[in-house]
This record gives sequence, structure tokens and C-alpha cells, in this order.
Amino acid sequence: MLSAAEFFGKDKITIFHGSPVEVRVPTYGVGNPRNDYGLAFYCTELKELACEWACPTESDGIVNEYELDCTDLKLLNLNSDEFSVLNWLAVLVKNRPLGQRHQITNEMQKCLIEQYSVNLNKADIVYGYRADDSYFSFARAFLNNTISLESLEQALFFGGLGFQVALRSKKAFKHIRYVGSEAVPGALWNPRRMERDSLARAAFERIQREQGLGGTRAIDIIGKGE
Repeated sequence: MLSAAEFFGKDKITIFHGSPVEVRVPTYGVGNPRNDYGLAFYCTELKELACEWACPTESDGIVNEYELDCTDLKLLNLNSDEFSVLNWLAVLVKNRPLGQRHQITNEMQKCLIEQYSVNLNKADIVYGYRADDSYFSFARAFLNNTISLESLEQALFFGGLGFQVALRSKKAFKHIRYVGSEAVPGALWNPRRMERDSLARAAFERIQREQGLGGTRAIDIIGKGE
């Protein structure tokens, strides 16, 4: 596990949190535990993405800016060579409701948790893909045996929906300092969010066409685990 300062290449970084409200004091233990990486404070290094995330509808949102002191913080990078997409999926299915399922999805979820789980509890910060609308639908399609693992990997790489910085430990919350906030218009940023989502879905459909019926399917991975 890297130090956060080593990963980001500096001791302090600027991060942003998109929200319907101003968040002057991020509080440990507050939030939705059914998010991608569990109970955490989710941010991004890119202000543009935070603007989009602040506006899931055309209602105006707030972008909160912080300085994060990375000194002495441990970071787990789910995008590193140490992990695969299956590890990311294992984290996702542990924390987020999958909605309506069928037999293959249930078996694949069990397989992922048993064989590919990642212990996030030792990390102060988790860095990885954000399972936005597109990403989550891609992941669910793989779990349902509709697409191949290779198609999912390509979609995540080319989707352009961004990475998130998730603060998980009490220690991490002590290292964050509020800088300021800015109201952002939903009429501007929600269409941009929808456009990014549409581009990701178009790229995904192209990848599916190119991949065809080949590749590794969920049912293949379940079979190997039996």
C-alpha cells in the first residue's frame, strides 16, 4: 500500500466534492454506507467532474473545495497492477445494491466476494473508478453474463467518467481542510454530465460490437471457482 504523498507526488493536493449543499466540515461516519467503497467522503481531483456530480438533475449544486494533507496517509489504489477489474467488482457488489438479480448474478456475486475481496479497512484513502450510472450498468451487464470481462475492462478504461478519492479513516478526516465552495448551475452542468454518460455508453456499445460473443463471461469465472 502506497503513502498518499507518494501516489499523488506531493504532500498536499486540492480535491473537490460535488453536493446539493455546502460541506464545511466533512464528518467521519456520516453519509451513505451503500456507496461504491462503503461509508466514506467521496471527492475528485477534477473540479469539472465535481460540478457534474453536484448536478444529477437540473437543480443547482455546490462544489466544495478542500486541501488534503497527504502526509502519513495510506492509499489503496484499486487501479494499480496489484488489482484487477474483478477486485473492483468485488468491492462494488459488497457495498452497492444490484437491484433485480437472476441466478448467474447471485452466483457471481458470491464468487467475487469469496475470491476477489479487498480489505479497504487498512487504507485511509481509496482511489478508483466511480460507478456512475454508466459504469454501474456496465458492471451489472457483466454480472448478468451479458458482456465479457474484456469488454468491461475496455469500457472502464475508455469511459472517461473519472476517478474518485474516497476518504475512509478518522485519520484522513483530520487531514482535510475546507477552502471554499461555489454554487454551480444545474442547467449547465447536468447536460454535460448526461453528455459524458452518453459518450461512455456509445463507446461501450462500440466495444461490444467489436468484441462480439467472445471473451471471458461471468459463467466462465463461476465455473473456474467451483
